[in-house]
Amino acid sequence: MKLPAFTVIQKVAAGYLLLVFFFLVALVFALGALRTQTERSEQLVQVDFRALNLARSLRQNLTAWENLARQTVILRDETMIALLEARGIEASDLWAELSAIVPELPEELVSARRSLLQEQPLCLELLTQGNWHQAQNCLTQIAPHHSLMARTLEAFIAERQRVLDATLVFFSEASAKAYRTALALTFLGIALSAIVAMTIILGIHRAIGTLTRATKAIAAGSFEHSVAVDRADEFGLLAREFNEMGMKLRQLEELCLDANPLTHLPGSLALDREMALRIATGRPFAHIYVDLDHFKAYNDRYGYRAGSDVISRVADLVREIVPRLEIPEALIGHIGGDDFVILAGDLGKAETFSQELVSRFDAIAPEFYSEEDRREGGFSGVDRFGEARRFALMTISIAVVWSARIDNPTPHAISQECVKMKDHLKSQPGSNYLIDRRRAL
Repeated sequence: MKLPAFTVIQKVAAGYLLLVFFFLVALVFALGALRTQTERSEQLVQVDFRALNLARSLRQNLTAWENLARQTVILRDETMIALLEARGIEASDLWAELSAIVPELPEELVSARRSLLQEQPLCLELLTQGNWHQAQNCLTQIAPHHSLMARTLEAFIAERQRVLDATLVFFSEASAKAYRTALALTFLGIALSAIVAMTIILGIHRAIGTLTRATKAIAAGSFEHSVAVDRADEFGLLAREFNEMGMKLRQLEELCLDANPLTHLPGSLALDREMALRIATGRPFAHIYVDLDHFKAYNDRYGYRAGSDVISRVADLVREIVPRLEIPEALIGHIGGDDFVILAGDLGKAETFSQELVSRFDAIAPEFYSEEDRREGGFSGVDRFGEARRFALMTISIAVVWSARIDNPTPHAISQECVKMKDHLKSQPGSNYLIDRRRAL
């Protein structure tokens, strides 16, 4: 079962919601069946059972009235006439109640009741008058009506009993069906949720196994190891991050090998790669070339350790100024000796950086010299050509080239342009910076 491209949390939630959905469906079905049975039960109690009991009571009343009328004639006891009248009233009440709950009584039963009501009052009047002989004849005449009434009541009772029995059977079957359906829906929800859960668990297990192996490979130094987890959830994202991390670690390893051992800043390899990437992706940048003037003479006079301290101080200045100015897409590099390169994504901030670095370096440069050299403003020495000459205190030259000002820019072309500008600056007295503004954007 392949799940859609959801996150792990969404998949777990989907499995839970699936289970809840089937439980709710089962609950709604069970409640619906229970409501139906409750309504049918009320119908059964309020109508069917009641109608059956009323019909039975009416039949008993009919038999009792007939027996009581015959006893009255035989015994000629006028005191029993009140009982007959009471039985008649009771029969009328039972009939009215039965007619109310069963509006459509069988026509045969209604007709028998109508015929009986036409004859019974005459017999009761004869009994009241004490006309026993005529009363006996009257009772004999209405006997067929009593029999018809009794038969129709028996038929009505039998029919009601069949309806009642069928309803009870229906209740039993409906209850069993509702139970089976609700149980089936519940188990179906559990089964589907279990499938979803197992799919998620197995997917997580495989992803964790793959990521574990990748972690061990990367920890062993195999940065080229690729994590093959083709998922759109958190594990897929983690796999992509692992692959990205491997690439970054591989690049960091190369940068570490390329980094300057004194300042630990990236070297030429990292700078050339970054420039090529920015050119390929169409992101213009400022190439800031920083070089110290008269550094070789200083190094010859004070020694390589003092020269290394100067380079470290310059690196510290650059590392302090760049983040404080919040220069976008800044990369600081040390390409060797006293030469630094900074890549910046904003030409305006590149100029601000150059101004501040010139100012800051000029402020600290005298600290690198002895009191005598500071007082004299320099010292005498031999240049690289073996000629004796006077060297001023160290200054700084900064050349800035905006990549967008060069047609078909390449890392080499940009670097060469900066070198030309730097050579021009070094021929000028003092610390200077120069930004190439010869071409329009």
